Amino acid sequence: MGSQEIITIENDFTLIRFQNDGNDHFHVKRHISQGLIQFHFGIKGRAKFVFNQGNYALDLKEEKSLLFYNPQKELPLDLELAPNSWVISVIISIQKFHSLFSNQSDHIPFLSPENNDKKYYKEENISPSMAIVLSQMFHYSLNPSIKNLYYKGKGYELLSLYFNRNEDPNAEQCPFLIDEDNVMKIKKAKEIMIANMAEPPGLEELSEQVGLSLKKLKMGFKQIYGDTVYGFLFDYKMDYARQLLDSGSYNVNEVGLKIGYSTGSHFIAAFKKKFATTPKKYLMSLNANT
Repeated sequence: MGSQEIITIENDFTLIRFQNDGNDHFHVKRHISQGLIQFHFGIKGRAKFVFNQGNYALDLKEEKSLLFYNPQKELPLDLELAPNSWVISVIISIQKFHSLFSNQSDHIPFLSPENNDKKYYKEENISPSMAIVLSQMFHYSLNPSIKNLYYKGKGYELLSLYFNRNEDPNAEQCPFLIDEDNVMKIKKAKEIMIANMAEPPGLEELSEQVGLSLKKLKMGFKQIYGDTVYGFLFDYKMDYARQLLDSGSYNVNEVGLKIGYSTGSHFIAAFKKKFATTPKKYLMSLNANT
C-alpha cells in the first residue's frame, strides 16, 4: 500500500509525497544530485533515513522535520516508511534557495559565509501553521489542471514558514493552536473519526469524548486539517474506498459497506462526487491497465 508521488514544480524544485497506509514497511531509494537541499516533514507515523549503506540512520518522527544539506557529496534518498505513515519532502537547489533569501541570508544558518562548504543537518518541530499547509498538500482536491500551480504556492509557503522561527504569523489569528493540549485533542478527534468511519459519532458526542467545546472542536479541526470534521472524513473514506478497490479483494458493495454506506447507490453517488467516475468504471479502468 506504499506509494510516492513526485511533483516537479520547477527544474530545481521538487515535492514528493510518500504515503504508506499498509501494514508493511515501505522502502524507497532515489538519486539526489549534489548541491540540493532536502527538507523532510513527518506528517503521520514515523520514518527513517539511511546513509552510507546502512551504517548510519536518522529517524523522522511525527510532527518533526529534518533538513539535509551537504555541498561536498551526494546524499541519495534512502527512506524506510513505517506502516501508516506519511511524509512530504521538498528538494530544492542551493542556487534557487539563495535567490529566495538573497537579502536575508544571515537569517539562514547554512547560507552564512562561514558555513558555505559545510554539511548541515537539523531537526525541527513542525509548527501549527506548517501543519496546516502540509495537511492541505496531502488532501489536495482541486482541479488537476491547477495542481502544479497549487503545489508551487504551497511549497514556497511551507519554506517561508519553516524559516519564520521568531514569530508564528498565525499566532494572533489562531491563539487556539498555541495550546498544545488542544492540538492533541483535535488529533484525537481525527483518530476517533477514522477508527469509526463506518459509524462515526456526532459532533456533540465527539466533542465530549475529546474534552473540547463544540465551537473549539469545529474551529480547531478546520485550522489544523483545513476542512470540517465531516468534510475531512468524507475525503478520507473515499480515498480509503479507492485503496480497497485497488487491492482487488473487494467488490463495490463490500467496499461501500466497509466505509459505512448501507445502500450501494449512496456509495456510488459519493464516490462519483469525489472522483467524477463510478466505482464500477474505476474498477474497469484498473482492469484495462493490467
